[in-house]
Amino acid sequence: MTDVAASLSQFQQPRSLTPLFGDFVRWFMKSRITRTLTPCKSDRTRHHGLRHASTLVRKICAIAGEPSLIEDIRVEFELNGLSAAVLRHDNQKIYDWLMDVFSYQGVADAVAEAYLDQHGRITQLDVRRALSVDRGSCPKLESYWHFENCGYRKTAQNCNRPEHYALCPLPTHDLRNGSLNQAAYSLHFFLRDVAAGDIVRWIDKQLRSADRPFAPNRAQLLCNALLEPLSHVHGVSYKVLSMSLASLLLAGDPRRTRWVIAGAAMIVVDTLVHAWLHRTGILRSLSASHAYGPRCYGPNGCASIIDQLARRIDARRFNPDFPKTFPRFVQKAIWRFCAQSEVNRCNGNQIDDRARCQDDSCPLYARCERVALDPNRN
Repeated sequence: MTDVAASLSQFQQPRSLTPLFGDFVRWFMKSRITRTLTPCKSDRTRHHGLRHASTLVRKICAIAGEPSLIEDIRVEFELNGLSAAVLRHDNQKIYDWLMDVFSYQGVADAVAEAYLDQHGRITQLDVRRALSVDRGSCPKLESYWHFENCGYRKTAQNCNRPEHYALCPLPTHDLRNGSLNQAAYSLHFFLRDVAAGDIVRWIDKQLRSADRPFAPNRAQLLCNALLEPLSHVHGVSYKVLSMSLASLLLAGDPRRTRWVIAGAAMIVVDTLVHAWLHRTGILRSLSASHAYGPRCYGPNGCASIIDQLARRIDARRFNPDFPKTFPRFVQKAIWRFCAQSEVNRCNGNQIDDRARCQDDSCPLYARCERVALDPNRN
């Protein structure tokens, strides 16, 4: 019994386990701190990729950035009356300007301009007059929500409600294609039914509801509050929508702070911008390689990468009146560096995309990874 009691007494004394427990705690904390302080391989790769990309983009901003970007748009808006339209909540003037911008999507500017000059521009007054005439009461023309999937096709002279086609007002407007006719009516119904006839007040309300002043993604929240609902207007791409809204918000009324913050964060990704991110190796280094298209605006897409890079660049270096973080300025600098009508350096006319770029006179040549854009093309 004495031996059994002695054995039990050993288990009743936890002090013998204290050194072991202390060793375990020290090992666990050391291991946790080490894992926290030592980034994994993918994190190190991404950090290196962002540092490489930041160096290239800073140089691009110095070469092709526009210090007068905002001022130029404001002067233009003063001349065309859009600034005054914002102040007096002139829906019709803003509609007419937006439809002009939308008319340029999907085709070269010169082609769109020539068509507009020859056939005229559609206005909100044109749409109102067409709708005021009793043309058979097509149910698609009842509201913004009813108009979805109208399906008007100019070339085929048809739509998704053919029994009403003969009296439909859409074909009475000679626009470049049927999608633009649908966009004209869809935008009209959006301003009337969703924005309650006042697009300026609707923008103010959307931005006020979405604003989180201390959120790290404040600018993106403001952008999404406008882009998401407006992207459902028929035939309007994110690219064209971002381009038009960026100008309107940056220059419409400088006193509307939320407008300026949202406009500065709107990024337009076209083929030139996407191709530059590919050729320089930025997409590859950030594990973000993808074809041009919807993925450019998705997670880890071109727009997201430009936004991250803009956060590493203080735009006030180029103009003290700029916001510190200015993604639109960064994106526009990339576009200007590539565009044939601007700096004309990094585009398909200057580079044979079947192989690595050989232009050693390019100011980015030493740091650019010169990834072939289309090595399999014959």
